[in-house]
Parts: sequence; C-alpha cells; structure tokens
Amino acid sequence: MTKISELLETAVGPAVTVLDGIDDNSLEAPTPCAEYDVRALINHLFQVIVNFQALAAREDVEFGAAPDVVTGNWRARFGEEAARLVAAWAVPGADEGTAGAMGLPARTVGNMVLGDLTVHAWDLARATGQEFAPDASVLDEIGPGLAAMAPMAREAKVFGEPHPVPDGAGPFEQVLALTGRDPGWRPPGA
Repeated sequence: MTKISELLETAVGPAVTVLDGIDDNSLEAPTPCAEYDVRALINHLFQVIVNFQALAAREDVEFGAAPDVVTGNWRARFGEEAARLVAAWAVPGADEGTAGAMGLPARTVGNMVLGDLTVHAWDLARATGQEFAPDASVLDEIGPGLAAMAPMAREAKVFGEPHPVPDGAGPFEQVLALTGRDPGWRPPGA
C-alpha cells in the first residue's frame, strides 16, 4: 500500500502549478465550488493543508473561518506549506492508528486531505482556465476513499448530492461527480 506522504508528494506538484498559474485578476471569479470564489477557495485550501499537517502530528485543529492569506507572495507560501504537508505525513507512523477529534483512522484522514488537494486544485484550474489532471495513483486512492466517506460528507454538508455522469465517464469525472461537482463545469461566459 502506497504511503499517504508519497501520494501527497505526487499530488502537490500539479496543485502548486495550478496555484502558481492563478492571475490576481481572477481572484473574484466563481468556482465549481459554489460557496467559494477563487480567493476564498485558495484561503480554504491553505487552511486545509496547514490543519492537516497538525492532524498528521495528532494535534488539535480548528476549522473555523479561514483567514485571508492571499497577500504578499502567497503562491510561494502555498508551495512551502504543501511541502510541509508532505513532510508531516512522511513521519513514521503518521498514516497509522487514529487522527483527528473524530477518532478516524489516520489513513482516512490522509485520504481526506489528498482528496481536498486534488479536487480543489481542479476547482481552481477550471475557474481560472487552466488544465488539471491528477495522477492515476492519486485517483486509485481517493476514488474508493471518497466513495466510502461520501454519506458522512453529505450529512456534514461537505459534499453535495452526486452529479449525474454519462456511462463511460472517466475515474476523475466520477470522483468529481461523487463530491457533487459537474465535471463539465466552465466559468460563466467561457
């Protein structure tokens, strides 16, 4: 079984590329994640990668309102925090036992951040006119992981209702639809 840190390392590169490609003029643009514009989704993703570093270390976290971190050289800071996320999950035993206030298996918690990083990188890529395709190894992990979490995630209002996809939809389209996203979403006027 591939370690969560190895999968995160594979996922971080494409996510950092997407964030590096976001023009400041698009920060107010809508995203496929209807409750977030680009700026708010970047702030949320920063909060996720920082909090999941702490969860890897079995520390408590607070997922209240995300601070506005889209200031100064935020792109470089995102890359730095993403590298810290990988390092936190690479500590021996990080993906074993339980983590988080809900007492979930650490592997499930690692799968959550891997899914967030991957799906939100797609959200931001779509919102800003960029291409994004996750690595097959990441999809192999998050597909079953997110499917198992979906009922709980819907109850917590983290996932929307599944979006219909045509027969023959690819694995990533299925993951996006599972989270309530329209895999064909484009910005208004695109």
